[in-house]
Amino acid sequence: MNPHIHAASSAKRYGGTMEEYLDFHTFMDSSKAAFPDNRHRALTHNSWFIRTVIPRVFGNLITNSEGKTVSTAQLGEDHILEDHHGKWVPTAQDYLSKVPYEDWMGSTKHVSSCPDSHRKIMENQEKNKTTKYIDFVKG
Repeated sequence: MNPHIHAASSAKRYGGTMEEYLDFHTFMDSSKAAFPDNRHRALTHNSWFIRTVIPRVFGNLITNSEGKTVSTAQLGEDHILEDHHGKWVPTAQDYLSKVPYEDWMGSTKHVSSCPDSHRKIMENQEKNKTTKYIDFVKG
């Protein structure tokens, strides 16, 4: 689903207008910019994100134009359930336990590997000696 569909669903469920919920649902799906398939959901579509991050960004409650207060955690849960056809809200552990652990993820200075993004930066720097990390990230 796209953010507009989620926002329309929130307006239908809680009142107010679709536009009032659009920023929220766009934020929930913003991880698509980091990873373009449904694995992006590992970042934002989990119980930790909706209980910890969402309230820090949007507050615990929003008040719509009809004067109704809506829990932002509930909006996040609704969003995730809509994406998963009403079946589940995964935990962060559900996603992260499927990621193989590599030594570069630790804090030790004795590692034998590095993230792919770092390898690409270093290769690019070797080629033209001008690219900086921030230039690579800006893309």
